[in-house]
Amino acid sequence: MRSLSDFLYNFHWIEPGKAARSSQAYAGFLGPFLRGRGLRALVNLRGPNPRWRWWRNEKKNAARAGVEHRDVMLSSKRLPTRKMLLALLDAFDVLPRPFLLKCSGGQDRTSFAAALYILHTKGWSAFDEAQGQFARWPYLHMPKPHQRWLKLFPVYAREQSAGGPLRAWIADAYAPEKFKAWLEARGEGASFRGLYDPALGL
Repeated sequence: MRSLSDFLYNFHWIEPGKAARSSQAYAGFLGPFLRGRGLRALVNLRGPNPRWRWWRNEKKNAARAGVEHRDVMLSSKRLPTRKMLLALLDAFDVLPRPFLLKCSGGQDRTSFAAALYILHTKGWSAFDEAQGQFARWPYLHMPKPHQRWLKLFPVYAREQSAGGPLRAWIADAYAPEKFKAWLEARGEGASFRGLYDPALGL
């Protein structure tokens, strides 16, 4: 049975006992939220934000709960770099289970990360299951025009990888510039806001 906090924090299991997804759990509620679900690690998809209280509190409460905390930077508006995607897959590979994927609302970046988790761990035969992570209900994924690229990425990745493992394709061939060109060629040039500046080293 789902609890009130499940609804409050948009919490769902991606794979029961292994990976879950949610929105940001604020203030002192994070510790009980993590402990109550037996979570052992947390992947913050908003990236490191040491200047902001929510991030400092998240780190502190995770440590108090004995939960490993890892930052992975993603944007729902800008196309991800290869380094960002590999950092996410690395987290899937090494973090203790079960772990939690979370962004701000648990709707957009979290849907994207959850879909990649499924494709990374189960392969392309689980494509429909992965795309289901972008559902309006129960995940509340209602993308703005410049967030439509999120659901299109698995389509692009399946096409370009020719059935090979997701990680191998990302490591060997993925480039945001190529994804941008693919989107534009399909009339989806407005489905994202832009690319990251290469000078940032992201």
